[in-house]
Amino acid sequence: MRTIINSVKLFWLLLAVPGIAILHGWLTGAIETMDMIHPTGEMSARLMVAAMLIGPLAGLLGPKRWLLWLLARRRALGVGAFAYAIAHLVFYAIDMGSLEAILGELPIASIWTGWLALALMLPMALTSNQTSMKLLRTAWKRVQQLAYPAAILTLLHWWWVHDGATGALIHFAPLALLWFMLALRKFTKSQPSPQAGV
Repeated sequence: MRTIINSVKLFWLLLAVPGIAILHGWLTGAIETMDMIHPTGEMSARLMVAAMLIGPLAGLLGPKRWLLWLLARRRALGVGAFAYAIAHLVFYAIDMGSLEAILGELPIASIWTGWLALALMLPMALTSNQTSMKLLRTAWKRVQQLAYPAAILTLLHWWWVHDGATGALIHFAPLALLWFMLALRKFTKSQPSPQAGV
């Protein structure tokens, strides 16, 4: 049982299952190309948030066994988020139908925020491996910190594309809450202890 739980291949399969189901619907004609754009983008955002939640949770709760298990798979979640973002782009391009139409939408804020988020995710995905960690050393963490502006841009992209904040905030609110709790804890710890009498 432990071998199954710790299987890297099984974890990748679990990440791929929603994509396989979505792709099957498209290939069979049950889902139109236009309707493929939102679920792939949503899965990308969900995996991005999931990957970014693990660090703050570990900071707040300490080295729990289940959190250590997730920490070991955080890079896979990030790469999965990038893969779904690429699928999101592919179906967007197919739906638009031409390079001219795609370029025509670039100045729109709801569109260029998505492109920029994807551009920031690219170096993170390319360096999410042991070889890159060894080669980049301390610079590797700086590359992975691109996740923060990428997350903000993804939130704005989602918000503006759908002309409403509800869906985006539901997904990103837990991450914002954890960041706030961590900042509050650091602020509290930095405050001097009250004198025990005069």
